[in-house]
Amino acid sequence: MKVYFTASIFGKKYHLQNYLQIVNALKSKGYSVIADHILNSSETKIRMETKTERLKFHEKLERWIQSSDCMIVETTFPSISVGYEISLALGLGKPVLILYSQGDPPSLLAHHKDEKLLCERYTSATLRDIIEDFVNFVEAAADARFTFFITPKIASHLEEVSRKEKMPKSVYLRRLIEADILSKK
Repeated sequence: MKVYFTASIFGKKYHLQNYLQIVNALKSKGYSVIADHILNSSETKIRMETKTERLKFHEKLERWIQSSDCMIVETTFPSISVGYEISLALGLGKPVLILYSQGDPPSLLAHHKDEKLLCERYTSATLRDIIEDFVNFVEAAADARFTFFITPKIASHLEEVSRKEKMPKSVYLRRLIEADILSKK
């Protein structure tokens, strides 16, 4: 599987370790990751490019997104160009996982209604599970994905368990269902 990773180049000075953790988690699973344009670039380098060089890079970026199976985005530090890349990927029907480690989710994206767009807050402890869930979704390894409504009381409980156990809500729910299945055998 080929994964396109993107994030704010300016935010790299604050969140580089998070970027590397995401890329390394993907590579450790054997996935091909397109990330050098973020990891090996800088604001200074970009500012020094000519208009022709920027246009060529943009064409290459579009080819990378088109050739990828999915996109994973670290959005803790906001970036308009990253938003453009997300929009491009969704327009091409690519599944997109938006990750953020602090603060609120990106306001325009967290409430966007698209089944291929997932938005998750992560920590070092939860990152691998979140990525694994997303990759399973992309590879269609999961049997089904569905949305259901819950009461505010259930939502509050899920949020509390997620925070205390440092795990995504989806992982918690899946474990409950798997335990129920095992108890019936």
